[in-house]
Amino acid sequence: MRRDRLLVAVTLVTLLAADIHFILLPRFRAWCHLPRESCSCPNSSLETVPWTTSQNLTAVSSEPGSKLERLFRHPLYNIRPPELGPEERLLQEDELMNYCRRKVSRWERLKKFYIEAAAASNITIPDHVVTFDPGASWLQFHLGISRYALYSGEDGSIDRLLRDMQTATVISADFTQDEKALKGACDCSQVVKPSGLHLKLALKLQDFGKAMFKPMRQERHEETPENFFYFVDFQRHNAEIAAFHLDRVLDFRRVPPVTGRFINVTGEILDITHNEELRSVFFTSPANNTCFFAKCLYVCKSEYAVCGHPDLLEGSMSAYLPGLSIAPRISIPNPWIRAYSFTGREEWEVNPLYCDNVKKLYPYNSGNRLLNIIDMAIFDFLTGNMDRHHYEIFTKFGDDGFLLHVDNARGFGRHSHDEMSILAPLTQCCMIKRSTLFRLKLLAQSEYRLSDVMRESLSRDPLTPVLTEDHLQALDRRLGQVLRTVGKCVKKLGEPQVVITDFVESSRVTTSHR
Repeated sequence: MRRDRLLVAVTLVTLLAADIHFILLPRFRAWCHLPRESCSCPNSSLETVPWTTSQNLTAVSSEPGSKLERLFRHPLYNIRPPELGPEERLLQEDELMNYCRRKVSRWERLKKFYIEAAAASNITIPDHVVTFDPGASWLQFHLGISRYALYSGEDGSIDRLLRDMQTATVISADFTQDEKALKGACDCSQVVKPSGLHLKLALKLQDFGKAMFKPMRQERHEETPENFFYFVDFQRHNAEIAAFHLDRVLDFRRVPPVTGRFINVTGEILDITHNEELRSVFFTSPANNTCFFAKCLYVCKSEYAVCGHPDLLEGSMSAYLPGLSIAPRISIPNPWIRAYSFTGREEWEVNPLYCDNVKKLYPYNSGNRLLNIIDMAIFDFLTGNMDRHHYEIFTKFGDDGFLLHVDNARGFGRHSHDEMSILAPLTQCCMIKRSTLFRLKLLAQSEYRLSDVMRESLSRDPLTPVLTEDHLQALDRRLGQVLRTVGKCVKKLGEPQVVITDFVESSRVTTSHR
């Protein structure tokens, strides 16, 4: 009798052990290490993903196919914003179309004048026909700008806009507005030179779209010298391209679309420009390459020029935002602005309690502005950009509108160094949006590893490889730094005080309905 009981007991224990080993244990492991589908819910637990990237970052995902496509199919990337009414959209279609038709009519009148004036000087300017199409990708991009982002995740016009900027005929080239504002003058005694001296051009495309062209100034494998100050660093065209892709991978959607392109500096700039001053800065180098330099006297020398090979020059093409007359926006100093001098230091650099003072000031004392600043700091830390002295917002959306992450050309300069001071808003305030944290933790997993999805996304650009492998690996390392910083804050203050639900209503009455 006792022997039968013992046999039954052994059998039950064996079955229980097998059930634990083959069924319960695999489920428990999957629950611990994989992002749960329910994490798109604002109140779901953060314990599904570890705070640090303790997993093997060299592991290969067991799932075949595109990691980038799987990432964009994840519930975290498919959270729909509230229904957009007129006040939630930056522009109305009738308003934008009337504005653009007036611009096209004015362009046609001026073009006729330029061609006649050039002919009088024995200069031939091609007469490209402007094809204004209400369905043009750049117009759809402008119409898609809302209170929440520059474009929605499912907006097909963005990929179409990238293709158009890569291939569309360039019908006009000119200096940018900030360079025109200098009027050729530049105070060389200034430590920080004005933005107009950085060589960039405004190119108008045949569908009347407009893009800012930044030429290649530095090879991809070159690092910024460690003795360079951030305010004299090179402006890199590939940094602009990579920043757009990173912004989209993070699901911020606050960087205007950017793509790479080879430009024929003779046929697509010199021969079609209506600006005599731009024409005057072109020359032929001893190697028989066509070159040009910036208008500012500080760099009005051949050693600062950029040159084609002999005519082709690679650069970035950044889509322009709607004009200020139809979509006003303002530039605001970053509370964590750096000291743009060789010796000075700002208060945040010496006062670890600086954020407590910021939280008392408008507009950072309510709403999402401070959380958006922290988003921007995380973005800049991942790229290594130390030059975020201002940020811009659309005035229509009031205090709670998103921040524009524009002018990212000083990122991706040093892959071998992580500048922790860029994370000061996060380390000092110990706050982060719940949605931002969820996506960062997702990108720390091997199934959606940040370097892998960035490599795949950038491979679609005509100038691939846009970043070296060292810069891609630096993204994973810096992501780990961000998550460890958040983990320290949670350990110190508790999760409810650190991880903040998105879309906090501003206490100040504005034109915003959010």
